[in-house]
Amino acid sequence: MKKVLTFLYLAVMVAMVLACSQSKTENETKTGPGSETKTEKQTETESSSKPQMNPPKTTPPNNNNATWVQNIPTQDLIKWRRHIHQNPEVSFKEEQTSKYVEDVLKSLSNIEIIKPAKTSVIGVLKGAQPGKTVASRADMDALPLQEETGLPYSSKMKNVSHACGHDAHTAMLLATATTLSKMQDQIKGTVYFIFQHAEEQPPGGALDIVNSGDLKGIDAFFGMHVLPNFPAGHVGILPEGAASTAQDIFNLTIIGKGSHGSMPHLGIDPIVVGAAVVSALQTVVSRNVTPGEMTVVSIGKFQSGDAPNVIADKAELAASIRTTSEETRKMVENRIKTIIDNTTKAYGATYKLEYIPTYPAIQNDAALTTLARNSAATILGKDQIFNAPMMTASEDFAYYKKIAPVGFITLGIGEGAANHNPKFNVDESALQNGVKAQVQIILDYLNN
Repeated sequence: MKKVLTFLYLAVMVAMVLACSQSKTENETKTGPGSETKTEKQTETESSSKPQMNPPKTTPPNNNNATWVQNIPTQDLIKWRRHIHQNPEVSFKEEQTSKYVEDVLKSLSNIEIIKPAKTSVIGVLKGAQPGKTVASRADMDALPLQEETGLPYSSKMKNVSHACGHDAHTAMLLATATTLSKMQDQIKGTVYFIFQHAEEQPPGGALDIVNSGDLKGIDAFFGMHVLPNFPAGHVGILPEGAASTAQDIFNLTIIGKGSHGSMPHLGIDPIVVGAAVVSALQTVVSRNVTPGEMTVVSIGKFQSGDAPNVIADKAELAASIRTTSEETRKMVENRIKTIIDNTTKAYGATYKLEYIPTYPAIQNDAALTTLARNSAATILGKDQIFNAPMMTASEDFAYYKKIAPVGFITLGIGEGAANHNPKFNVDESALQNGVKAQVQIILDYLNN
């Protein structure tokens, strides 16, 4: 029995020694080189999850706390927009609107007033230090269109409304001028605030202002347009180069020979001729323009005849043409004229054609586009900046390039009806961001 107990005792002791040895080995393994590598990985993971104190230089810092932001007249911004919205005036007749703008500018005391045309106004702010000269432009005219928004501050004028957002443009630039006027001692250079008439009606108010000679020594022009169906308050950076299209229009009268509907052989049917012209014009884009280059030929008017049993003696057509390069613009014009001439001759008809070149395409300067992007990101945050597609519409802002490089951007105003729609409206919460972007762009340009 004693031998058995001794044997059991020795077995227990051996087991205990083996257990201690295994525990020690495992502990050494955990604290050895493998454990050190695991700790480094954990440290890297923890470090990467912490916010970076110094963001990359390529990412502009969010500067929402810029001290000048408190100078933005937020309540006046909305008040001005709504007053202009209620009292719209069409192109070349913006008499009360321009007076309203002039009165606001005069109240700022340190802004010089210039009247380059009957219904346009320029405010000039000279900074405390000499430097470059920059201009920012807003258009003021409304459209001959009945408003259908149902807003409590809807247009008071029958068949006239701000269905394109120019009321917002004007209010934002007034707020920009007000903000910068309180910072005159911090401004290095000169700022022109251009409140332009007649953007909607060719030949356009911009051309009047360019030809007035009142834009002295301007080094760069900036402009902004509100667009629906982009997030409210987000700034869209339009492409470098062609940022919009050029627009041309034509008015065509096809002269045939009237006849009784039962005797077509005795007449020359201008409707048949016009239909052939319309069909042939569709080949200009599909067969003459380089594939991928934005070009549009849209026939918007085709009117002829008054009775079902009468072959009319004439037909009237009108079209809008959009292109992005001057080379294509000229080629399309020549093709349209050739098609009209040859088609009418083939049918024995004659014609009268009025071909009217209107606005060229906005050609965004690369450096100004980059500056606008960085400035908007600086004050609003990079997440509120997006790459906007080229505008297929046309803008007489393009004419300012005759004087200096231009930079044109957009401002999202939320979901809603398109520009020029009777139900078009602006989400007013976006406007303050528009002012912030304009101010920051001007400051950065002058200080660059």
